[in-house]
Amino acid sequence: MAGRSALINVMYKACDAASRRIMRDFGEVENLQVSRKGAADFVTKADITAEKVIHEELAKARPDWGFVMEESGQIAGQDKDAPQWIIDPIDGTTNFMHGIPHFAISIAVQEGNKITAGMVFDPARNECFFAEAGKGAFVNERRIRVSGRRQLNEALFATGIPFLGRGTPETDKIFQAELQSVMQSCSGVRRFGSAALDLAWVAAGRYDGYWEKGLNIWDIAAGILLVREAGGFVSDFGSRDKALETGNVVAANPNLHTTLLKLLRQGRDSVTG
Repeated sequence: MAGRSALINVMYKACDAASRRIMRDFGEVENLQVSRKGAADFVTKADITAEKVIHEELAKARPDWGFVMEESGQIAGQDKDAPQWIIDPIDGTTNFMHGIPHFAISIAVQEGNKITAGMVFDPARNECFFAEAGKGAFVNERRIRVSGRRQLNEALFATGIPFLGRGTPETDKIFQAELQSVMQSCSGVRRFGSAALDLAWVAAGRYDGYWEKGLNIWDIAAGILLVREAGGFVSDFGSRDKALETGNVVAANPNLHTTLLKLLRQGRDSVTG
């Protein structure tokens, strides 16, 4: 990736190495050995292998840095103040396991409380979304921006549907009410099953906005930076800059972010009063 920073090239090299292994496994998806981690939450040999490849590549390039990884947990850096890598080797594992080519590698760099670099790599489409704080967002070699749509009835949003029944009856009803509130006002809502790619697609202007609750930091760290560096807004459901801490994300272009928050609030209020 000529012309990009040394850090972005390090991240790309790790993603490229892991993606080649991931796509080999994807081609033999029916033969994968799968274990159950929890309700509708699977881990495959491909996840573990991809994470190992990414970890090895990044540790070789930045040996002092720490790690937060979906499968392997946290590894402290040599210095408590050292940056740390935040890694999801396959975001969209359920899609992967069902032979659906919509999943991504997500890598972010966290320094203190700030995400300073992020990459979402789509192996199936060979698209690499990346950003560094203050330097803009890109897909492959092209600069990207969030959409400029202002009309709600022309807007396309994305969401993640929670596993109904895992929460309380009230939280299930709240999501359904939020979804209905948005659906009746916009041109459509999509649920493709990868939070990292949903955020990357908001950054690229493919979606006008996205919302989801209960996510992990490795699902969203890179994507949040992508949206912000592409000119979008990201908050939690209370319009606070706490999406990373809460795992509750509302991302949209600047014209529709407040509107999306309002629609979600209206749906929620219809249940909670």
